[in-house]
Amino acid sequence: MDAKPDFRTLQHFIAGDWVDAAGGRTFEVLNPLDDSLYARAARGSGDDMRKAVAAAAAAFGNYRETLPRERERWLLRIAEIMEERKQDLLDCLIDEIGSPVQKAMFEFDKGLTMIRAAAGMCRNVRGETIPSDAPGKFSMSIREPLGVVAVITPFNVPLIKTTRLVANALAVGNTVVHLPSEMAPHLSLLFAEIVAEAGFPAGAYNVVTGYGHEIGDDLTGHETVDFVTFTGSSVVGQHISEICARNKTPNTLELGGKSPTVILADADLEKAVPLAARSIFMFGGQACIGSSRFYVERPVYDEFVKRFAAIASKVGMGDLRDPATVIAPIISERQRARVRDHIADAVAKGATIVTGGDWEGNRCRPTLLTGVTGDMTVCRSETFGPVTAIYPIDSYEEGLEKANDTDYGLSSAIFTRDIDKAFHFARNIGAGMCHINGPTIHDEAHVPFGGNGASGVGREGTDSDMEAMTELKWVTVQL
Repeated sequence: MDAKPDFRTLQHFIAGDWVDAAGGRTFEVLNPLDDSLYARAARGSGDDMRKAVAAAAAAFGNYRETLPRERERWLLRIAEIMEERKQDLLDCLIDEIGSPVQKAMFEFDKGLTMIRAAAGMCRNVRGETIPSDAPGKFSMSIREPLGVVAVITPFNVPLIKTTRLVANALAVGNTVVHLPSEMAPHLSLLFAEIVAEAGFPAGAYNVVTGYGHEIGDDLTGHETVDFVTFTGSSVVGQHISEICARNKTPNTLELGGKSPTVILADADLEKAVPLAARSIFMFGGQACIGSSRFYVERPVYDEFVKRFAAIASKVGMGDLRDPATVIAPIISERQRARVRDHIADAVAKGATIVTGGDWEGNRCRPTLLTGVTGDMTVCRSETFGPVTAIYPIDSYEEGLEKANDTDYGLSSAIFTRDIDKAFHFARNIGAGMCHINGPTIHDEAHVPFGGNGASGVGREGTDSDMEAMTELKWVTVQL
């Protein structure tokens, strides 16, 4: 294998080799804390993407025949190397995408869990015996890998998404072409180094860096791609869905969110308020499952707002390597403008800023809004920043109704001591995930992670990806 790329000059990883983009084009990757140059990365073209897909397709024939113990060993070796290179991965998460060190540690630990959980999938690619009405006929199903899996990951949790989606695809015998966010290419290339060192065959995992709007269609629309998994905005997800529909390519889409949290009058505010803060301020609100809507029963509304504001005003915004720091920089100037516009629009139309609303460099201070109405952009659109609205409600029923008044349906939460209302909420909320007395931000390797409506199609997780990334074949033997 060729020498790995210089830290500041990032190449594609195709068929086990580090290669420049066709024509030698590059693009700049900026540190979001101060917009300084972090790296120059290969700016992929359609030719680069087609080369990567061809490499994955060529590798699939042999890779699908690898033994469970081989794939299991390689995956567990990835986890070992990740631990050896922990600081490299943490530094990348901090400097490339602006993760505070606590969030980077959280993501690293979660990534290890994703890899180890994927290793357990290798021995569970199984079918079943099936009763037959035909005399003397042995009937069974077998489960087989699909082929080439296209993985498109976001900037906000690049290690979690990469470890989960890439490892799960590899675990069941597929090969992978990975298009990471143009704002987080280095993280995926570090992972490619680790995959190669772990012993995976050349071509099993390929990474092409570049702009999604330039080369995304070359990946998702390629006739050789057998499955697409995408995490990102609902607008792009809709576009990918249409491409996949034309080609009849199965897919999972994990998209945007406008996740609600309902706080009932009997909730334990001592526990609820800190968890509420965590659910929106982690990584500066740049999380699809962040809670950007709080519906609070009136008897505790004023106290909730008071306590929430007290925590929000003290959330750490210091050095990203200080464990006390929580708030991350907003990833790009485009996204910063979106956050500013949402706050300004709300204020112009009569909303009140309880706390926050101002900026320190590229970081928006934790912002709580009250008096938000339906004509304000922030009411229904995803802000993707440390901004949330708090609404008073007069009953549980009103809270459920308003929580469901959205095109999205990703995560949700309710805080209450009333078990009947809690389970009624869980059964009737139109979201793919519901957490009772816990924050909307939660994920585990083996759970069915995903949403409904504008929040996506399908689910991620070991069991869900096993179903999605393989197909059943019916086999009979006449005895």
